Amino acid sequence: MPGLLAAAVAECPSAPAVRDETGGWTYAELDAHSRAFAAWLAARGVRRGERVLVRAGNTRAFVAALFGILRHGAVCVPVNPAMKRFHLSSVVADSAPVLLLGRGEDLALLAELTDRPVHDLEEVHAGLDPAEAPAQDQDPSPDDLALLIYTSGSTSAPKAVVSPHAPCVFAARAIAEVLRYRADDVVLVAIPLSFDYGLYQIFLSVLARAQVVLTSPQRQLKLLGTLREHGVTVVPVVPSLAEMLLRLAGRDKGADPLPVRLFTNTGAALTQPVIAALRRTFPHARVSPMFGTTECKRITVLEPDGDLAKPGSVGPALPGTEVLILDEDGRALPAGEVGEIAVRGPHVMAGYWQAPEITAQRFRPDPVTGEVTLHTGDYGHLDTDSHLYFQGRRDDLFKRRGNRMSVLEIESAALDVPGVEAACAVPPGDGFDLTLFAVTRLSPAELAERLAERLEDAKVPGECRVLPALPLTPNGKTDRQLLRARAAAPEPTDQETS
Repeated sequence: MPGLLAAAVAECPSAPAVRDETGGWTYAELDAHSRAFAAWLAARGVRRGERVLVRAGNTRAFVAALFGILRHGAVCVPVNPAMKRFHLSSVVADSAPVLLLGRGEDLALLAELTDRPVHDLEEVHAGLDPAEAPAQDQDPSPDDLALLIYTSGSTSAPKAVVSPHAPCVFAARAIAEVLRYRADDVVLVAIPLSFDYGLYQIFLSVLARAQVVLTSPQRQLKLLGTLREHGVTVVPVVPSLAEMLLRLAGRDKGADPLPVRLFTNTGAALTQPVIAALRRTFPHARVSPMFGTTECKRITVLEPDGDLAKPGSVGPALPGTEVLILDEDGRALPAGEVGEIAVRGPHVMAGYWQAPEITAQRFRPDPVTGEVTLHTGDYGHLDTDSHLYFQGRRDDLFKRRGNRMSVLEIESAALDVPGVEAACAVPPGDGFDLTLFAVTRLSPAELAERLAERLEDAKVPGECRVLPALPLTPNGKTDRQLLRARAAAPEPTDQETS
């Protein structure tokens, strides 16, 4: 991974590399700051392969620390500052870092959870002298561990995906081959850098010699101003961020068109109505839906605007990789049939940290070739051109009144209703029917009536509830577990109208 930055520095040292709200660095400056950070780690006795936990926001100091840790041969454990103590305590115990970095009030919390040294990242950064940074790196090997990326998935406690240098580099290069970021691009990263979708924007931008502009969820109301001020051309989005941009742009009528040329999406799928609204609102922009999981970083990438020819597709497999659709017995299914999405290729990571049982369930060697196949737990189908169509996770696919359906089709129908800004469908559960939560000025009865115009009777939710906003996870995804708990509650909360 450090080689990605080294190549960029050799080719364009004076090009702008990264900017946050306090200023910016060129590639040469980023390189120098990361070398200084690696030297700081060495001075504190951090050894190759040891974990360094970084709980920080989207800042230049984090990017310097990231590359400093990697070039020192240590392992970066990025943690979202929004992670609560309950999960943070298990992450600290599980990763067993030899050193922790945080900011502000987080320092006291981290110190309560470990007996290892805890440092203020900003103070460390301010005390470094890049001019005195040594030029020698530890030169990690391709099989060395680079990142531990914690993901909750379907389990109650976060689990870490073991991410060695080789699959990380392969994934970054393969994604870059399809998305084609350019040297003159300015890439907005409003998604947390602790989320692999945000983190890999750093690597993709370095590969392209592009500039990254970092912002935080707390500044999302100023997103349009950030896009204009810095001439942002590429915007990676999850649905909540896309919907925020559309709302802000709706209040900004009459302004000059923004220079955004590309929206990418993964983490949670954009619906067709949201994609159409992005194209209307940002007339120079194309949209590239993708599908991925931390366990292999990215599974498919649809070329920009490829959904116009293949609506609903999330693209073909990454170059050099393979996507399979498997039945319950692990046999490959033909085009058009829905089954579990499985993945093979050099981008498949090395399993879960200190979790051999879960690793064995998801990362299974082929009985003939021995090649590891990642069983994602997600469902979909391939068309005759090997383009993937995502149906949902096991919990997102369900039967109601004898009909098989997905939460995605119900949410898409809701977002097609004028006046609906966001929607989340919760499948039927113990004691409650199919429930739709929506952000809209329509009444629940009006919303149900509009849905009945768009869906078969069996797919119309038994209950609609209106919220001022959908709850979000720290990574900006809709918090479906919380909404499921609300759906099971006998009475709506004070924030809801039912």
